[in-house]
Order: sequence, then C-alpha cells, then structure tokens
Amino acid sequence: MKKLLFLLLALLAGAIVWGVMRRNAPPSVKFVHAKRQTLIGTLPTNGKAEPIEWEVARAVAPGLVSRVLVQEGQTLAAGAVLAEIADPTFSTDIQAAEAHVAEARANLSALETGRPSDAIEIANSLARARLDLDREQKELDARKRLQQKQAATAMEVEEQAGKVARLQTEIAGLEKRRGALVSATDVDAARARLQVAEADLELVRKRSAQTVVRAPITGEVYSLAIRAGAYLNAGDEVASVGRLDRLRVRVYVDEPLLGRVAVGQPVSIKWEALPGKEWQGHVDRKPAAIQALGSRQVGEVLCTIENPGRDLIPGTDVDAEIRTAVVDNAIVIPKETLHRDTGGDYVLMLSGDRVQRRAVKTGNSTVTLVQIVEGLSEGDAIALPSDIALKPGDRVAPVL
Repeated sequence: MKKLLFLLLALLAGAIVWGVMRRNAPPSVKFVHAKRQTLIGTLPTNGKAEPIEWEVARAVAPGLVSRVLVQEGQTLAAGAVLAEIADPTFSTDIQAAEAHVAEARANLSALETGRPSDAIEIANSLARARLDLDREQKELDARKRLQQKQAATAMEVEEQAGKVARLQTEIAGLEKRRGALVSATDVDAARARLQVAEADLELVRKRSAQTVVRAPITGEVYSLAIRAGAYLNAGDEVASVGRLDRLRVRVYVDEPLLGRVAVGQPVSIKWEALPGKEWQGHVDRKPAAIQALGSRQVGEVLCTIENPGRDLIPGTDVDAEIRTAVVDNAIVIPKETLHRDTGGDYVLMLSGDRVQRRAVKTGNSTVTLVQIVEGLSEGDAIALPSDIALKPGDRVAPVL
C-alpha cells in the first residue's frame, strides 16, 4: 500500500515538473537560410488589353437600321459597308430632284432645237443644199481639169463656180436661220437652270449615301453596337474596327514600384479565360502621371504584345508580369519572411537561440522571392511566418 502511494506521488511530481519545464520551454519556430542564386526579377500586376490601331464607325445621319451586314470577329477592308440606315425622306427627295433635272434638260433641248416644224424644215433644206453643193463642187473640179486640157471653156468653168457659190450662200443662210430660232440669252438661262437642278440632285444623293455606314479602316469588327430595327441618332456608335494581331496592354504598376520599370523590358500576359496560354511583348512607354485605381495609386505602363491567333480580346482584364531585371549571385529570401512597419523593411533573424530584428534593404523580386541587397549574408537563418507572435529577443527552438 505504501509503495503504491509512493508511486502515485512520484508520478504526480514528475507531471508537475514536466508541465513547468514545458511551460518554460521556447516555442518551435521554422527558419530558412538566406541563399545565393540567379534571380529573375519580375513585377506582377494587372492590366487591360486594347487595340493599338482602331476607330469607331458612327452614324452620320439619323434613321432606322435596315440591315447589318457584318458580325463580330469579321475582318473587313476599309470602306466595306457595315450597316444601312433607312430614311424614307431621301427616296422621295431623290425622285423629286431627278424630275427637276429631266424637266430642265427637256427645256434646254427645246430651246436649242427651236420649234419642231421649223427645225425639221431647216434641217431638210440644209441636207439637200449640202448634197447639191457636193455634186456641183465635183462638177466644178472636173471642168477645171478639162479646161487645163483645153476641153472646156473658161465661161463653162465660171458658170459652174457661180452655182457652187450660190449653194454656199444658201447653206450659210439656213445655218443663220436655225441659230435665230432661239436667242442665246434664253439658251444660257436654260443651261443654268439645268446645272442647278443637277447640283440639287447630287446633294440629295450624297445625303442618301451617308445612310450607309462604312468601315473606317481595315481591321476586325470587335464591337458591334447595333442590331437591325434599332433607331440611331447622328453620331451614335455603330461598330469598333481595329487591328488585333498586335495589342496594347495598359499595365497598372503601383507608384512605389515604377522605378523598376524601363522601356524595352519583356512582358508576359495571361488571361484567366484561356489558362495555360501566354502572350509576349515589351514595355513601350512609362506613365507621365499617377492616377487612382480603386484604393491604389498607379501609373499606366503601356506595353505592346503580339496576338497572332487573335485569341486575346480587346477590353479584357489580364494578369501581367514585367521582367524588370536578371541578377546573378543575389542573396534571396522568401517574400513571406519580409516584414514592414514605420521603421522600414526588416526580418527576424536567428541569433543563438533568440530572434533579433534585422533591418534590410530590398532589390528585385519575383512572385515568391525578394533580393536583399543590404542587411543579410548568405546562410543567415530567417524566421518563417507562424502562429506564434514573435518579437525581438524571444527565445526559440529553431527548426531549420
């Protein structure tokens, strides 16, 4: 019985001692060594894709969309018809203008011709006189040849020459009579009226042609804003046409990181809708100003990417990664070991069995690693995040 009681007391004492020792034992904390490696510095962020070369086709005149002749994704040449806008007033105006032109043309023709009966009579007389003149002229030429051979007398030649002269006089009189049928002033006025009517017709036709909306440039229809039957006001958007084999991406870089960006740096683009696919390009232009993007202050870095399959669609939100640098023999640590407060960047470094705060200066980084350019040496043990709230001076049981 005494032995049993002694055993129980010993066990109780051991449990108390173990509990006290456990309570006073330092917590286990995982550490990682700072190491040297080649670091490909990247700057991950987000952006939006858009065409580099694009234009919006707009309605020039109001009306109802009678036909839409294209589809989204269709490639067109500049000037191709996108849609037709119906306006019934144009058809009526064209018919009226054509009627005015026909009337003015008929009036001018009548004035230039004169009264039909007089004109016919003069035309017939002129035809007969010209035929007679032709015959008598041939006869005159023949007598002159005979005279040279002394087969005809000078009187015969003179007599024939008189006939030719009389016919020429008759033809000149008929021509003058035909010209006197209408005054020159009346004809000029009629011509002017015809020109005005033709100008009015051309204007109406041009206005009618404006109801056809054409592609402003050669490219692909990537936004079609209308459908048949819709009413459009002048200036309303019909479609956006652009070249999609190369795109611009507006990459939003947080203000503190803009110093790492330079023109010409490689850029990789990913789109959640097409996992596993990646587009390559380069930085074209750095921002000229900082702007608000939600709670962020960012600069818009303009990048150009190749889009040979035209799979990336303008207007999409994308993930972007700018390759900012390649650093050989860099000291790197995991990003999650880096802390920041009002005093700047720091890490919790193992010194003996305690942790101490070590201020560091960072350089380039990737999604998972950050370069330390000042404050650490290769092999230094850095505390990884844990559930234990550590502060400088705490004792720890390091797990490397």
